[in-house]
Amino acid sequence: MSEPRSVSVAELVEGIGMHVFNSDADLHRRITTMDINRPGLALAGYFRYHPAERIQLLGRTELSLLEGMEEREQRLRVYAFCSYDRTPCIVIARGLEPPPALLSVAQAKRLPVLGVGMVTTRAAAVISTFLEARLAPETMMHGVLVDVYGIGILITGASGIGKSETALELIKRGHRLVADDAVIIRRVSDDTLVGSTPPLLQYLLEIRGLGVLNAMTLFGAGAVRTHKKVAMVIHLEAWRDDVAYDRLGIDEETVQILDVELPCITVPVRPGRNLAVIVEVAAMNHRLKRMGYHAAREFSDQLARAVEGHDAYD
Repeated sequence: MSEPRSVSVAELVEGIGMHVFNSDADLHRRITTMDINRPGLALAGYFRYHPAERIQLLGRTELSLLEGMEEREQRLRVYAFCSYDRTPCIVIARGLEPPPALLSVAQAKRLPVLGVGMVTTRAAAVISTFLEARLAPETMMHGVLVDVYGIGILITGASGIGKSETALELIKRGHRLVADDAVIIRRVSDDTLVGSTPPLLQYLLEIRGLGVLNAMTLFGAGAVRTHKKVAMVIHLEAWRDDVAYDRLGIDEETVQILDVELPCITVPVRPGRNLAVIVEVAAMNHRLKRMGYHAAREFSDQLARAVEGHDAYD
């Protein structure tokens, strides 16, 4: 798992198009968390659990609270609010102006005060989306990511096992390529992984004997996509006669990527097996399982009932 990342306030300003009220502020301050704080309690004087490391977002509610205070009380609250060195920035929503007391203290501490024209809830959503894309934990894996019937499938296996050839056959059958060879996987929530391709390798597919191909040029824009939620993993391995492979599929294997458990299917590879069809069926079977139908367990239950019925007649 990669080290936690951070984003500078300057990157946030440029990425969203914010206005900086205090031009000499320290825009090199780092944002290390995707969470955003509405500091109503802090401005009311309760700082015990104040999450100062988050972006502080002030809307009409927080500003009206400050405006309703006496001048001395307002200055005390603002001074305490701006006294945390780990606060990356303050954002004022709705195109409103920051109170002079707040701007004065922030100016003295070089704490960036930013402005956006969006309503507060919209501003929070836009900032969160930006930070999720930049701060989400990520890793790079060797494999192929394809979109098959709307299911994001990560195909892994040793080099030369047939991952890219399988992806090529799937593209010919109407499915879509996300990434070949190198897959960047980000954890965008506690249980959601999204895969994409490095910019240098976008739309490219390497086939031994043919070289590097551009899937979008060959098959059209409908044959590729830039990112996809990873729903399952199919691991390809060379067929071994001394291994007893699962023939029913009752016991489900999982693999852990960035602390997220994903269902994993191991498919043995040998001449004559149509891997593209196997991947297609795996995608459809995964969808059925999500809808509550598990064919292997249904067969096992029917078999158990048949055996019990046979024993009852004996």
